[in-house]
Amino acid sequence: MTSEELQDRTRKFALDTVRFVAALPRNKVADVLGRQLLRSATSIGANHREAVHAESRADFIHKMNIVEKEAAETVYWLELCHDSSTGAASVLKPLLEESRELLAIFTAACRTAKRRS
Repeated sequence: MTSEELQDRTRKFALDTVRFVAALPRNKVADVLGRQLLRSATSIGANHREAVHAESRADFIHKMNIVEKEAAETVYWLELCHDSSTGAASVLKPLLEESRELLAIFTAACRTAKRRS
């Protein structure tokens, strides 16, 4: 997968997450879960773009580590939404699958980058 394709994929994931959070019910639990999910999910693509434009190999690795952490956090918040039945299951399931795939991609990318440094 090219960097451009990954940027498109993370942007689509962010937009899908924005739509999911916008449709959540308005209550304390959904507000907290939605806010945290929105921050981490949209951060994945933003930080990946920063990594693409890194100033050095060390900077790239550092930024990719942030992407991996944000992806892991996103999985966590989506799992909490799932386990608490917060949000539409029909939308939540594909988001959770995509977040896990993105986490695997970025975990592998971090390992490769560290091995090559």
